[in-house]
Amino acid sequence: MNSPRAVAQALEQTGYLSDSALATVTFLAGEMQRPLLLEGEPGTGKTALAEALAQIHGVPLIRLQCYEGIDATQALYDWDFPRQILHLRTLEAATKDGSLDPTEAEKSLFDERFLLSRPVLRALRESPAVLLIDEVDRADDEFEAFLLEVLSTWAVSIPELGTVAAAVPPTVVLTSNRTRELHDALKRRCLYHWIDHPGLEREVAIVRSREPDVPAALARQVVEVVQELRGEHLLKPPGVAETLDWARALQRLGASELDLEQAANTLGAVVKYREDTDRVKHVLDRMLAR
Repeated sequence: MNSPRAVAQALEQTGYLSDSALATVTFLAGEMQRPLLLEGEPGTGKTALAEALAQIHGVPLIRLQCYEGIDATQALYDWDFPRQILHLRTLEAATKDGSLDPTEAEKSLFDERFLLSRPVLRALRESPAVLLIDEVDRADDEFEAFLLEVLSTWAVSIPELGTVAAAVPPTVVLTSNRTRELHDALKRRCLYHWIDHPGLEREVAIVRSREPDVPAALARQVVEVVQELRGEHLLKPPGVAETLDWARALQRLGASELDLEQAANTLGAVVKYREDTDRVKHVLDRMLAR
């Protein structure tokens, strides 16, 4: 992919429709071998971009889901303790006098076969690959510092085995829902892009691309309603993922156009909070009356 336009076309082949700005920053991230940091509301296609990139390049997608309290162990590696104990007992049984050389026993315990590779280590060892660091804003400052070190050197040190470095840097996509601000140092290491909800025509095109069985009239009506709902200050405004779910649900019910009864019966696909339900029904009444 030698241009942003080529990137956009390749993404479109996977069903991911990007605008020119996103295609450009994705192209530059690959050319400059820089991580891509995507921020935006939930459901705007941040994770889906990493999935599309893995599909385009025909490489594994390795996902690290961040959460409160995650540390380097969950991201890098761990040792298979039960297997190590079993191995130690086997060594003891195999020794005639029941004694073991402590140094040799320790070396054998920290052998490669007992190493459990976590996502970051896997990405470094298996690259070329796409490493998705999802919802990095849920992690804490210490984990951010760890990520910054790895993303700067593309290498990690395992005391028992030595340094593991990526022969080819993996493609790294970090996503954030902006539940908190990320540190400037991590942002500076990455190319940054804010993904907003798509406009009407592009969202209709996304539905038609991802769900070709949904009638064109139904797809447009669903998107029009969802776009209006995003301006209603809901507790959780629906994202593109909810648009697709709603269109899919209505199509499964045999709908060719949106009507009030079926829309009300399928609100669980687009509304996730009870407090939003009455407000959404009011919007549906108003729009369908038009």
